[in-house]
Amino acid sequence: MYSDKRISCDALGVTVRRYHFPIGSSKRIAWSQLRKIWKLDMGTGINGGRWRIWGSGDFRHWFNLDPQRPKKRWAYVLDLGAFVRPVITPDDPDAFERALAAQGKPVEPSPYRE
Repeated sequence: MYSDKRISCDALGVTVRRYHFPIGSSKRIAWSQLRKIWKLDMGTGINGGRWRIWGSGDFRHWFNLDPQRPKKRWAYVLDLGAFVRPVITPDDPDAFERALAAQGKPVEPSPYRE
């Protein structure tokens, strides 16, 4: 359905590679765990997440390791019903959204500042 170096989607769910710090193990998220998915324009500012290579700046949003994130515009915040929300930046946002739509998981506009 979708795959790049850091994110993949298949019939069972989403795999986020290089998620856990410092060992870099993957996080597997079943489709049933995804409550909401928000698309966030990271903008060009320092507070938009674009320069967050790995980890969290607010203890609420966790970014997997992605050295290419500063070159990307779109991030996806995954609401799993827990305090910490994974934030991912797929290489091909359009293909990623098509994979989500195929599983009946619509992407919503961001509730965060844009």
